[in-house]
Amino acid sequence: MTTEEIGQVLKLTAQLMELHNENPFKIKSIANAAYKLDKTDIDLEGKSLQELELIEGIGKGIASKINELQTTQNLKELNQMISITPAGVIDMMGIKGIGPKKVGQLWRELEIESIGELLYACNENRLIALKGFGLKTQAEVKKQIEFHQSNKGKFHYAAVEGFAMMLVDVLKEKYQTQLVSLTGEIRRKCEVIDKIEILIASEDVVNIDEIENKAQVKIEIIVCTESEFYNKLFETTATLNHLSQISYQPISRVNSEKEIYESLQLTYIEPELREGLNEVNLAKENKIPTLIEVSDLRGILHNHSTYSDGLNTLEDMAVYCKELGYEYLGICDHSQSAFYAEGLKPERVIKQQLEIDELNKKLFPFKIFKGIESDILNDGSLDYPEDILKTFDFIVASVHSNLKMAEEKATARLIKAIENPYTTILGHPTGRLLLSRPGYPIAHKKVIDACAANGVIIELNAHPYRLDIDWRWIPYCLEKGVMISINPDAHTKQGYHDMYYGTCVARKGMLSKQMCFNSLNREEMQLYFNSRKGI
Repeated sequence: MTTEEIGQVLKLTAQLMELHNENPFKIKSIANAAYKLDKTDIDLEGKSLQELELIEGIGKGIASKINELQTTQNLKELNQMISITPAGVIDMMGIKGIGPKKVGQLWRELEIESIGELLYACNENRLIALKGFGLKTQAEVKKQIEFHQSNKGKFHYAAVEGFAMMLVDVLKEKYQTQLVSLTGEIRRKCEVIDKIEILIASEDVVNIDEIENKAQVKIEIIVCTESEFYNKLFETTATLNHLSQISYQPISRVNSEKEIYESLQLTYIEPELREGLNEVNLAKENKIPTLIEVSDLRGILHNHSTYSDGLNTLEDMAVYCKELGYEYLGICDHSQSAFYAEGLKPERVIKQQLEIDELNKKLFPFKIFKGIESDILNDGSLDYPEDILKTFDFIVASVHSNLKMAEEKATARLIKAIENPYTTILGHPTGRLLLSRPGYPIAHKKVIDACAANGVIIELNAHPYRLDIDWRWIPYCLEKGVMISINPDAHTKQGYHDMYYGTCVARKGMLSKQMCFNSLNREEMQLYFNSRKGI
């Protein structure tokens, strides 16, 4: 079992223990270990029981559970709890806003044993009188169930891309052809997908039944002849809206999709753009920009270290960033109000900045820029007094608390933060978590206009669960002259690799190198920060 899989098993164990009112100290220990394993890149494979016990935050009890999972692929304690818990009750714990204790309450007091029954109970107003619930909670539970059900069978692009590419390689080898390609939404690199579509040119019956579908995603194989391949690839990649705008008819003896676009007197439209929005009109006018590439990114801004809730030290984060070939790192640990993430009190800000000074001497010419991810407080203000704010090279301002806001409140809160002269970048503007949390509603045009008026950059948070700002708003940002910063929000060294997913959706929004903030080199970035501070 992988570290991530073991972490998920331990998380479920802690949840079921809480559901069944087990020892709270034991629950906390297992939950903390699960969180650590979920966020870490520690490889547990092959480690002895004694070696597991030495890992910080694990201890003897958790080590024995990990050892049991590695040797038997099962956890006896978990199996026992699953055996006495209806499957639907376990499913209910996946609904946002109701933890194991509340699920236990619904199960025992209202005898609700499935998500469907829970939705029906909400419609019947049965949760209102339940202690700790009420009308507002009932409405939120109903909203979350409907969101959960609408996303059933959908997957983050990052979760299935590797498996999909492996399938392509397997089919190429098995059927001895290079005419195999991903197509449909996964080829367009949509942030959320509901199936993997693969096109193959073959005279044989194509069978993938023997391939284990670990991703549990729907797979659709489209078979065509060699002569049909590029026409079929063109047809199946694009949305119907895209195809309807170009009066397309299949072309005989075509050897690439570029030839198809040339025949239509259009500049080539990259697969990611074929959504049927404005790309065809821009192609007619030869106005599609050269899209951003990962290789255009010169540095990585918005990252966390062990100073707050990261899992690697500041030095480790910096050294790995340098090893990846980047010129600079922006460190943005959480600010003091983020107590849940061990946000930095002023004295720890000073301590970190002194360490940054020493590391910059040691790692020169690589540069660590002094940043902070400042919470946007409920009234829209930033999280430190001016004498602390002015010590940073840059500030990423983000909302992390009081997320249940109406559009007017959320928009006003963001705009006040944007108007703060110390705000450099607006972080993950809607706070969404794809397939998990829809994010608070904002008036995007008003927020983007405010960024334009105040010279504030907008973050495209590259974590594949966020990808926020939504790429569909990037064209409006560019129209208003607002630059985009592709930031990984990395809490481990490995999190830097999420820059790839951010770049994928940035391309969907037609972001160019010129309008990407962190395509600036080290010297350009330093000059920009200096100019913002009036230096």
